[in-house]
Amino acid sequence: MDPFEVRMQFLTLLRRLSASQPSIQKVVGYSLKYYSRCGEDLWDCVIEECQKGDINHRINILYFLDSLCEACLLAKSHPASLGPENPNSSLYMDYVARDLAKIVEYVVPEGRQGLPNLMSTKQILERWRSKRVIEPQKVDEIMSVLNARRTAQESSVDSSLPSLQFSKSDVFRRIEEDRERHKRLRERRWVQPVSHNPHSHLQPQLASFLPLTDDGDGEGELTIDIEFDNEWETTSDWNEDDDEAATEENELCFPGDNKEEKPMDLS
Repeated sequence: MDPFEVRMQFLTLLRRLSASQPSIQKVVGYSLKYYSRCGEDLWDCVIEECQKGDINHRINILYFLDSLCEACLLAKSHPASLGPENPNSSLYMDYVARDLAKIVEYVVPEGRQGLPNLMSTKQILERWRSKRVIEPQKVDEIMSVLNARRTAQESSVDSSLPSLQFSKSDVFRRIEEDRERHKRLRERRWVQPVSHNPHSHLQPQLASFLPLTDDGDGEGELTIDIEFDNEWETTSDWNEDDDEAATEENELCFPGDNKEEKPMDLS
């Protein structure tokens, strides 16, 4: 097919996109197949449809991008699948990182119109941040904008604003699609074990036998180290609430055995 036919067929697939995995994977496969020839042109189609589509179609496109990023990461871990002309290519991930703010603005427009897509968008952004699909700093900037927008909407309720109008069929279709999307997010919540060598096809070792890594290792950084960093950054320091919780747990485990003993010094 020539580039024009590739573009037209891709637009047809994109406009028929739904929340079902077969529909999403079909568009993902097509995008990867023609990346080397028409990658930038196909990405322009994604941005165009994300801008023109209705509010339900826009969130479907965002979930498509989530699956596309996952497929790009998988292809990047196997350079032979990228071909000799693009051995170190990040495929569409560079486009997603570059236009992330624009995409989120289209998917969650200002005002009450964007509210149905707000929570789902934040869930995807949280997942991209925790798994380092996109730079955490860039995701944090967009998350702060969404949080500020939500706070402003809650503090200024204007009854003169038009309410969102959806037909009964649209409401039921959105409920079914949300159920499918949330099920998929729950399936992806667990981080799969990976080998320390991303290009190795051998069985991954136990985490206790793998060497320590840091942020500068790039692809070599272990998934378990990424998870530890995320938990470490979100855990607070030891405080009085922790003292009380430890005391209560101790009383539940050993009731009546330590009444005359002094409380343990946890400082």
